[in-house]
Amino acid sequence: VQLVESGGGLVQAGGSLRLSCVASGGIFRLNAMGWYRQVPGKGRELVAVISAGARTYYSDAVKGRFTISRDDAKNTVYLRMNSLKTEDTAMYFCATYVCSKYVCDDVLPLNEYEYDYWGQGTQVTVSS
Repeated sequence: VQLVESGGGLVQAGGSLRLSCVASGGIFRLNAMGWYRQVPGKGRELVAVISAGARTYYSDAVKGRFTISRDDAKNTVYLRMNSLKTEDTAMYFCATYVCSKYVCDDVLPLNEYEYDYWGQGTQVTVSS
């Protein structure tokens, strides 16, 4: 499985961006997808997760401002980011959890070690 993120960039505080992550290989519709972010010198921080059945989870830091969604026909997961803050500045990574269970719809992995594949990341910089 390969994951390629895009959509990052420089934006002013209060602005919006939409990140995309396209997956190739595997069976995308069965897999949970997550977005993480990382700043230099710190570990990865969970941002949002979407299960195969479109259940979602958001960290408290982004709840109400970010929206995760998926388009299984395009093997793509999105992260819509509104009302961006300077503290949202980070490298954003998407990751996929390859589901091997009989039922995958409700699997919502929240630990980074549960994810099997990671993209290379896309930089988001929010200026004040």
